[in-house]
Amino acid sequence: MTTRWTAVRVLRDRTAGRCLTAVVVSGFGTSALWLASGVWVKDLTGSDGLAALCMLAMWAPTLAGPFLGTLADRHRRRPLLVALSLFMAVLLLTLCAVDGPGGLWLLYAVLFVYGAAGTVHDAAESALVAGAVDRSLLGDFNGLRMTANEGMKLLAPLAGAGLYTAYGGPGVAVLDAASFLAAALVYLSLRVREERPAPAREGGRSATAEGVRHLWADAGLRPLVLAGGVTMLCAGVSGALTYAVVEDLGHSPAYAGVLYAVQGAGSVTVGLLSGPALRRLGARRFAAYGISLLAVAVALRAVPYDPAAWACAAAVGVGLPAALIAVLTGVQQRTPGPLLGRVTATAGTLVHTPNVIGLAAGAVLVELLGHRAQLVALGVVLGVTAAVLLGQSPASADRTAARSASDASPA
Repeated sequence: MTTRWTAVRVLRDRTAGRCLTAVVVSGFGTSALWLASGVWVKDLTGSDGLAALCMLAMWAPTLAGPFLGTLADRHRRRPLLVALSLFMAVLLLTLCAVDGPGGLWLLYAVLFVYGAAGTVHDAAESALVAGAVDRSLLGDFNGLRMTANEGMKLLAPLAGAGLYTAYGGPGVAVLDAASFLAAALVYLSLRVREERPAPAREGGRSATAEGVRHLWADAGLRPLVLAGGVTMLCAGVSGALTYAVVEDLGHSPAYAGVLYAVQGAGSVTVGLLSGPALRRLGARRFAAYGISLLAVAVALRAVPYDPAAWACAAAVGVGLPAALIAVLTGVQQRTPGPLLGRVTATAGTLVHTPNVIGLAAGAVLVELLGHRAQLVALGVVLGVTAAVLLGQSPASADRTAARSASDASPA
């Protein structure tokens, strides 16, 4: 396993380093708004349900991922990222007009567009990075991207909360707008050569389905993405049980914040190590080992013992991101450039939508069944998922990988 420090490998690559900078900058504003939007609605209406709708508004567009990803394949990726960032910077400023319950429709509308633009943005960024960055750096970049995102989740909400206290929701919206403006400037500074995409041979649903067909036909990607979806479904159910776990430990609900912080530290760690691990193990085994660790951690959350809870939180922080990093890296390595936006967005829909379903299911099941039995059952399901992924024959996947790599073209 290479001993080079992941951050050094990525930052030495000019394109990778600047793309990572844009991710950090825009991610800071996004994480701040994610927290503040719900608090904003709660303060305006006093309703927990209306506050929860903020998250739904941002997540709902991921269901249209296969269609939205097509947009990332119809345009050159760098200009598209610049345009999307500038558009969001302007759109967010309209939230300064929200000053009472009557303006909530505008907040929900902006959050919905935010989610849709984010889906296109992620697909275009993935395609840009895959075409412009050395293939050996993709695992390092995706791992460091995960580290940056998790770091933002630890820091940005504090900044958002402080801004919200001082200036209200509009202050956080201005911060997020500024972060998108800064990201646009970073994308403008990139020096990448992109060919104009060839005219689409198919339109509408046919073009969207082309990405779905590629994902399903690839013997290496299909089980990887399906395993990612099952993993996120179980993670969603497990996440909904967090407060039951905290109560079983004998602590107040605020103790969940401690466990989330420990989990975030685990995610930062695996992000730094994922590049060398992916080069040594490959995406399939890296994901399977991560899911195996997650299976053990989720099952042991049923043990009402503080040290065990801390260890499990850290293990969840390592295992869950490992699966997500492996899926994204596998998609980038095995997908031809002209299809990469659609395939990335489709994989995102298949992996992340089950998490929302799992959160909803867990919220219902926690009232009906004991959380300990559920956690053990989830651990078994995750263990089976890892075993199936490990049991996949690598021969067919390798043949598909070789074919995809030879067909790929730069973004």
